[in-house]
Amino acid sequence: MNHILPLIITFLAGLLMIVSEFIPHKPFERIVSELEIWFMIISGFAIILGQLSLIKMNVLKIQYKSENWKYCVVTLISFFIMLIAGLLWGTQNQGGIIGSGESLIQSIGSKPFDYIFDNIYQHLMASMFSLLAFFIASAAYRAFIARTLESSLLLISAIFVMLGNTSIGTSLTSFLPENLNFLHLPTISAFIMDYPNLAGQRAIMIGAGLGIIGSSLRIILGIERSWLGGKK
Repeated sequence: MNHILPLIITFLAGLLMIVSEFIPHKPFERIVSELEIWFMIISGFAIILGQLSLIKMNVLKIQYKSENWKYCVVTLISFFIMLIAGLLWGTQNQGGIIGSGESLIQSIGSKPFDYIFDNIYQHLMASMFSLLAFFIASAAYRAFIARTLESSLLLISAIFVMLGNTSIGTSLTSFLPENLNFLHLPTISAFIMDYPNLAGQRAIMIGAGLGIIGSSLRIILGIERSWLGGKK
């Protein structure tokens, strides 16, 4: 009985959202607007729960000296520094509890939250993605080995695309006349990106969209109930 009410609410809310897409008029338009406001409120509480879960998980790892527990200390310190900076002085467009920190802005050029975000977090994120480039290159090397027909086509396409986007590739086919423009490497590269690549991306997006529709229908109809805590 405790699960029937959430299932009914989910079904009605999902049904209203679907109907509103086909009938964007009163009263559906106003009902959907209210549901979106409720969604934002619930999301706010979900963020708080996520933060509490983060704190609990890291505290337990520190308490029991789990593997790499020192990183948990750094995580908690960073979390509370950003939280306190945001609460006290606010962000770029919002004031904090004790004001906007005009003296700090004159001293460091921006609010503490924005200063840490722009000068520490952004650089850390850039460093992380720079390191990921090596892993991507390693994976690409393994994928481009011409062992099968598919991997051979992938290797050939990758060579054309990479050469077509460099000055070397442009110079390799620059001697060809204009009537053979379709053989220029930049033209071949653009063709691969605009047609086969784009078609593959659209197929993936269509498949992902169908998967989302299927999952949503399972939740709305009560077939999928894992969000109730795994109980049937």
